[in-house]
Amino acid sequence: MALYALRHGATPTQGFRGRLDDELTPEGWTQMHAGFQQGPRWQQIVSSPLKRCRQFAEQMARELNLPLAIDPDWRELDFGHWEGRTASELLADPLEADALSRFWQDPYQHPPRGGEALLHFEQRIVRAWQPLAVSSANQDTLLISHGGVIRQLLRLGQNRPRSELMNGDVGHGSLHLIAPFPGDHPCAKP
Repeated sequence: MALYALRHGATPTQGFRGRLDDELTPEGWTQMHAGFQQGPRWQQIVSSPLKRCRQFAEQMARELNLPLAIDPDWRELDFGHWEGRTASELLADPLEADALSRFWQDPYQHPPRGGEALLHFEQRIVRAWQPLAVSSANQDTLLISHGGVIRQLLRLGQNRPRSELMNGDVGHGSLHLIAPFPGDHPCAKP
């Protein structure tokens, strides 16, 4: 049995959308259906409460008669003052351009201004992971969440350093097998 993570599909607007509650576009729905069908026969679904994840999760759970849990800990990183702004907009502002560059290089030391500290984000993911690890040991589980959450899960599962958080492609509607966390990692202990 395994845990997979499906990133939400495209939304009508671009940019940092951590706490903004966008709905999916028709393309976003198509992306999610494609990713959903790449996995095994799901036995349970867990989702972020944000519409771009939750609405698809609710539809699939209803259609397939699967248990669904909505957990606020699976929300995206709070981008603070960057919410709703694109990287291009931030790069046009010299102060924000420097802050964005530092974030991309070392997000733990340079979180978004007014946003969630990356250590807090990691701890939130670890806290959400623990009960899910227990339930997905017996069932193929689908987590529907966000790019930052999935990057964090992949980093933790592969026991990579925090400096590698931003590495890897997590496209809209992409499905990812989440490796069990190493036995000495805090997430591995229920």
